[in-house]
Formats: sequence, structure tokens, C-alpha cells
Amino acid sequence: MNRHEPPLHMEPRQRIMAIVGASSGNLVEWFDFYIYSFCAIYFAPAFFPSGNPTTQLLNTAGVFAAGFLMRPIGGFLFGRIADKHGRRTAMMISVLMMCGGSLMIAVLPTYAVAGTLAPLLLLTARLLQGLSVGGEYGTSATYMSEVALQGKRGFYASFQYVTLIGGQLLAVITVVILQQFLSEAELKAWGWRIPFVIGAMAALTALYLRSSLTETSTAETRKSREAGTIKGLLKHKRAFFTVLGFTAGGSLFFYTFTTYMQKYLVNTSGMSARTASAVMTWALLVYMLMQPLFGALSDRIGRRNSMLCFGVLTTVCTLPIMHALADVSSPYAAFGLIIMALAIASFYTSISGLIKAEMFPTEVRALGVGLSYAIGNAAFGGSAEYVALWLKSIGAETNFYWYVSAICAVGLLVSLGMRDSGREGYLKDRP
Repeated sequence: MNRHEPPLHMEPRQRIMAIVGASSGNLVEWFDFYIYSFCAIYFAPAFFPSGNPTTQLLNTAGVFAAGFLMRPIGGFLFGRIADKHGRRTAMMISVLMMCGGSLMIAVLPTYAVAGTLAPLLLLTARLLQGLSVGGEYGTSATYMSEVALQGKRGFYASFQYVTLIGGQLLAVITVVILQQFLSEAELKAWGWRIPFVIGAMAALTALYLRSSLTETSTAETRKSREAGTIKGLLKHKRAFFTVLGFTAGGSLFFYTFTTYMQKYLVNTSGMSARTASAVMTWALLVYMLMQPLFGALSDRIGRRNSMLCFGVLTTVCTLPIMHALADVSSPYAAFGLIIMALAIASFYTSISGLIKAEMFPTEVRALGVGLSYAIGNAAFGGSAEYVALWLKSIGAETNFYWYVSAICAVGLLVSLGMRDSGREGYLKDRP
């Protein structure tokens, strides 16, 4: 097997359009996935009737986590498709599947209409979306790393998280807009369905844009006997477990300060849902704009140094930031603390997909990235809300802060032993 791969000849305009096309689908997929979390406050009573708001959120968080459990399957399935049949094919299937999951949630009957069948159908839709997102991350990360220019790969690849965060941001903005025009009663009755319809329609647009993407894998690599196989992946065990290690800390920290933070500001800090949504809207906007800056920084200092900065700062700063947020009363102070945490997260998120792609050769790249990320993300990222809410329900919320710090410390140890993939990785011969 040749360690290096042939150059990908594309005009500058083609590269930009390829990034835009891949990013558009990425944005839609993550909007659809995250709108569930941001609307949970409103639709939780419709599917899990209970007088305790924390219990209702705990149930919806459990369904949210269940969607993550499908990610390893999605990572394997779509990684294999991308390595054997092409990146474009895999990305088109994943966004179409996400469209179906969102549309299904939009029309689901409530518990009052269908009884226990309602939460079961909700779970089914989330499992479908989890399968889709599990495939989306690895294939889009692989594609964007392969079309990026050498020397600027960190900058270009950072747009994966620009659109991923953009999906979250659009989800929050959608909720904020609905809050301005609908009462809380209307949002709980039917208003929460609107974002899922929007997401399903947007996915069809992304499908069209992805249909014109230039394929980055070659017929030769796709025909390789080891393309998209576990046997081929096992030859790169060190890369696989390295990705698994720093994904655990990266995903847990990321989900703590993005999807869970809105609920934390309401349930623990005592803010209103509208104030918490506004804080997170502005925080996610700034966070999204940080990604290209931190991606470009990694091109200068190396991927390993970026990961070491992330590991040290998350291990040391998680506890004081979470404690400060628990006692905060000013939304401006909350915004400042969250931005501090998200700036730390940017050392990882700006190069998250790229650093994984740089560790695997072409014939198993999508599988290696997708599967290792999906396992770490499912185990630690997807369970973040559930663990946090469960610990709060038993009166041990501060243990969650220690848990996040400990997992980030594991990621730090893994990063200490990693090679600088930006200088030694499989993609270094790309133009």
C-alpha cells in the first residue's frame, strides 16, 4: 500500500465550490439533529407526561443519547460506502436519510393521541437521524480534507465546524424567532414542529448541491481489496485509538458547552428560557467565527500543539468555569464565561475532522474517521446531557464537572503521544 496518494487537480474556484457544497449538507444535517435538543423544553411534555420538568428533560435526553448510539453503525456503514463507492455518494445518502428523520418527527402523534407508541416513534426517528449523522461526520471530514490546499488545510477544513456550529446557531435562532411570535402554550402545542419541517425541506436543497460535487477518491483506491474494510483499518490501530481518545474529551467538552448549556442556564443558573436562548445564540455566533482563526493557527503551530493546548486548558479550566456559571446572575457574565470555554474548545473543533483524516490512508480514511469518531462521540458526547441531568436529579451535579475534567485529561494524555499529523500525515502530498 502506498502511503501517499495522487494529487487532486482542481481549480481554486472548484475547491471553494466543493467546500461550499459539502458544508451546505453538513449545516443542514446538524440543524436537523440539534433542533431536537433546543426544542426539547417545549415538546418533552407531549411525549413524556410527568409533573417534574427535570424528569421530562431526562427522558428526552435519553432519546437524544440513543441517537448517538447509532453513530458507530452509521460511521461504519457510510465509511464503507464512501471508501468503496465514493465520498459524494455517501454524503448524498446521509443527507437524504436526515431529511426523512426530521419529517417523521414533524408529524409524530403525541402521547395523548398514541400513548406509549408516541415516544417509541420519536425514538425510531432519532435512531434514523443518529445513523445519518454517524455517516455524515466521517465522509464530510474526509471530503473537506481532501479538497483543501496543503499549507492551508487547517483553515479550509475548519469550515466543517463552521457549518456544524452554524447548524446549532440556526437551530437556536429558529427557536428564538418562534418565541417572539408564539406563546409558550402554542410552542408546546404545535409550534415545536415547525423547525423540523424547515430542516426536512432544507435537506432537499443540500441534496441537490451535493449531487454536483467533484469526487475526491479514485477508482483505483475504491477497487482496493482493503477499501472500507475492518481488515484494512486494523493496520492502523494506533491512529484509530488515538482518534478515539481525544474524541472522548473533545466531544464531551463540546456538548457540555453547546447543547447542554442552554438547559444548564435554565435549570441551574435560574435564567428564563428566552434569556438562555439569547445568550447561546450570540455565543454560538462568536464560536462559529473563531473556527477559521484557530484552524489557520494550527497550520502555523501544528495539530499536536493545538491538541495539547486544548487538553491542558480543558483539564484545568472546566471546574472553575462551570462553578462560576452555576452562580451567575448576569446574562453578560454568562456569555463571557461561555465564550471563554468555547475559545478553548476551538483548539480542537477547528481541526477535529482534519486531524483524524490526516491519520488514515485513502482506502480506509472515511471508515477510520467515521467509526473512531462515532464510538468516542456516542459514548461521551451523546451521553453528556443525560449524565449531567441524572447527576443533578440525585443532588450530585458538581460531580459532572469533575467527570468532564477527567475525560479531557485522558484526551491530553493521548495527545502527548500523538505524532504531528499536519506534518507527517497521509495527506501531506496533496497539492
